[in-house]
Amino acid sequence: MKRLKPRPALPDDLIASESVFFRKPGNESVVGSGTYGKVFKGLNVYTKGLVALKRIRMEGERDGFPVTAVREIKLLQSLRHTNIVNLQEVMVEKNDCFMVFEYLSHDLTGLLNHPSFTLDPAQKKHLAKQLFEGLDYLHERGVLHRDIKAANILVSSEGILKLADFGLARFYAKRHQLDYTNRVITIWYRSPELLLGETKYTAAVDVWSAACVMVEIFTRVAIFAGDGTELSQLDKIYNILGTPTRQEWPGITDMAWFELLRPTAKRKNVFAEKYKDKVSPAAFDLLESMFCYDPANRPTAAMVLQHPYFTTEEPLATQAVE
Repeated sequence: MKRLKPRPALPDDLIASESVFFRKPGNESVVGSGTYGKVFKGLNVYTKGLVALKRIRMEGERDGFPVTAVREIKLLQSLRHTNIVNLQEVMVEKNDCFMVFEYLSHDLTGLLNHPSFTLDPAQKKHLAKQLFEGLDYLHERGVLHRDIKAANILVSSEGILKLADFGLARFYAKRHQLDYTNRVITIWYRSPELLLGETKYTAAVDVWSAACVMVEIFTRVAIFAGDGTELSQLDKIYNILGTPTRQEWPGITDMAWFELLRPTAKRKNVFAEKYKDKVSPAAFDLLESMFCYDPANRPTAAMVLQHPYFTTEEPLATQAVE
């Protein structure tokens, strides 16, 4: 007689799970939190696949579902790219609503701060390349991320980088100058035009943030770490890149808050002194072009990917695997 295979049996904790996505009790399963709510690590009871569950905050919402969450869900449903985090579904459970994402084991901040984990130049290049490939895809689709920073960049154990947290992202009009809020992007990664009150900005704001992240990949330290105010942040930028002149940035005096935040002293550019020996020649040239004060002269993400740093300079990009 044929011996029948035993039926697969679930462990007791999974049998007792009230949800399709099992979570450890209490705060054991919390992997992140912020203004948006908490993110939990969940295990699909049936497929055993790991997911990240982002709880949508409903407290204080008098008009039903939060409009910011609707925008984020709509955006993510329209995006499919290797370097963009994948939204699998939206789940309502009891009185909570969750966005269900693929689970990635690391964020870039944690990876760079890990004491024993090191990346060689080829692996750093591969991470930077993936960052700009994801950004190029977004900008081609007419999406501004508006919160590029190391903490919002996830990395899988296979070394695949993915842009995450689209809570501030929005579609933008490429051919028309429309007004958007300038209270976007975590302040250390915020470009000078936003700090000076610009509301008619372009995808160049994301390129500036990505350049800050690229420096962090090389040095493990944020390049413009201020104290959280616009004045202090501009000071940090001027201390390294020098005070901008009208020749460098013709529109600077037209900025809404220029008079309010006018620089008090003339400072020279010391970017080369501080960073030339920390990065390769082509990487330095690329960073210098991205840290251009005039947003109109900053390269696009597509132009960054065509730069010799990514195309010809040795060593070529190599995937980092855990």
